[in-house]
Amino acid sequence: MRRAGLGEGGPPGNYVASGYSAYEEENEHLQEGLRAKVSALKHLSIDIGTEVKYQKNMLDDMDSDFDSTGGLLGATIGRVKQLSRGSQTKLLCYMLLFCLLVFTILYWFIKLR
Repeated sequence: MRRAGLGEGGPPGNYVASGYSAYEEENEHLQEGLRAKVSALKHLSIDIGTEVKYQKNMLDDMDSDFDSTGGLLGATIGRVKQLSRGSQTKLLCYMLLFCLLVFTILYWFIKLR
């Protein structure tokens, strides 16, 4: 009786002559290559997961920072609106002149650099 890939159907020790051992070695070699690729993909996916968690934490921190900054800016704008509604136009003019002076000094400083 003859089976495909098993030679003449003789004793089991005759695999080397039939080429079965060569196929087995090639399969083992390919299997090791596949194991290495799967392992590399596993490490890569773990690294990606770690990076995603780090980026998520950083985005959460940025979100809370922006929320606190938004609250601070809202309060400041409310104060400026209150100043503009009142009869304190003199104080508002001084504040605008001070801002203009600061921006002018910064402009000259940047231009001379």
